[in-house]
Amino acid sequence: MSDSERVRFEPELLEALNLAGGRWEKGGGAARDLLSPWTGQRIGRVFESTAADVDRAVQAAVAPGRAWGLLPLKERTQVMFRFREALMADLDRLAHSVAAESGKLPSEGRAGVMKGIEVLEFALSLQNLDDGAKVLVSSGVTCEVRREPLGVVAGVTPFNFPAMVPLWMIPIALTVGNAFVWKPSDKTPLTSLLIAEGLRKAGLPDGVFSVVQGGKEAVDALCDHPGIAALAFVGSTPVAKAVYTRATASGKRALCLGGAKNHIILMPDADPEIAASGILASFTGCAGQRCMASSVLLAVGNVDPILEDMAARAKAMVVGADMGALISKDSKARLDAAIAQAAGDGADVKVDGRTAQPGGELAGGNWLGPTILDRVQPGSPAACDELFGPVLSVVRVPSLDAALAIEAGSPYGNAASVFTRSGAVAEEVANRAHAGMIGVNIGVPVPREPFSFGGFQQSRFGSGDITGQDGVAFWSQQKKVTLKWAMPKDMNWMS
Repeated sequence: MSDSERVRFEPELLEALNLAGGRWEKGGGAARDLLSPWTGQRIGRVFESTAADVDRAVQAAVAPGRAWGLLPLKERTQVMFRFREALMADLDRLAHSVAAESGKLPSEGRAGVMKGIEVLEFALSLQNLDDGAKVLVSSGVTCEVRREPLGVVAGVTPFNFPAMVPLWMIPIALTVGNAFVWKPSDKTPLTSLLIAEGLRKAGLPDGVFSVVQGGKEAVDALCDHPGIAALAFVGSTPVAKAVYTRATASGKRALCLGGAKNHIILMPDADPEIAASGILASFTGCAGQRCMASSVLLAVGNVDPILEDMAARAKAMVVGADMGALISKDSKARLDAAIAQAAGDGADVKVDGRTAQPGGELAGGNWLGPTILDRVQPGSPAACDELFGPVLSVVRVPSLDAALAIEAGSPYGNAASVFTRSGAVAEEVANRAHAGMIGVNIGVPVPREPFSFGGFQQSRFGSGDITGQDGVAFWSQQKKVTLKWAMPKDMNWMS
């Protein structure tokens, strides 16, 4: 492993605490050890939060949040500018924190932080963009729009992006004037300490930002709490659906992003280098543990030379150096079983990553190398279930229409890509694919801000996307003010 990709761990075990009213405190629930995906060794502890802990954080946020929301937008933005400076100054430590607790390579941790900072930069632009409108709508009568915060809002984020996904939510929610309560994943809570420290350095008033650690009890308490006006969630589809149902039942605004089974369509005319490298990066990046990973390759016609090249590259990858670790031993066992089932269903295990195992200090980690399953049958678990690991299922199809029919049959709708040299084929896929994010010769079609992030169907519960202008709309509300100061001479129905 090169020095640039060698994960650094904190010299002392870290404790993941709650932050409420500007004070760090232990949650009232059980303490649990945090194990490194890289080594299996203990790297810290997390203290579970109870409903009482959640209530304390929400109550501590009400008054500071109200004062924060009354500040002019430009004053709030100045704090967020300093937050960006703090994140950039601490970028290396943030990248290694993400890597140490999630299993990513440090370069992947850095990329995730930078994507989150991109959303923060969009939030900074709101002081020049979000200025409302005032129009003379009738003789002597004007209408104007004022954007106002919701109050205290909450976000629940997943293990696979401990910095990026929170930074999809926190900057926009704070910039438009809310107080924010964040529940990080109980698998990767340590990076939350650094993000909270960045906001403290930026001068955010105590109480405007809170952290509650823990699992289901904390999430349920956030869904149920009458003081939370809106809640955003990113995670698996079953949990996203449950959280959305519970949060909206309590009268909240909710947006919950779920899982995916993303498809890549590989056409015979694809550029061999762009296709092989792009598809490989899509399913092996972050060890396949991301909702934008393409896990099904719909191979149209004779694309075997590209598949052979990709398989050779996959076999040459070294876990622990070219690819990071899985989050847990349970994930490793689940993926091993899924690969065995696919083989039993008739798939050809073209590249088998189950035996990949680094030595030395990494021997106790959670390792699965790149795995390619060829000739997977449509409708089989390997073709339909979200595996969430570095596993690519190749489904052979005779035509573009057949490929698009399989893609349309998925209950998910996060992303779809096509590798081709044909503009007509690319446009056909962009028009017909049932997904919120489309890539042409791009294996991971994550939009850049201000283009927003979000999928369709079972990949999203709620309305709108989570970043961009949709994010602004989700975390705020519009007040319409109609004014008349004098009786106009030319009367009409509106006068």
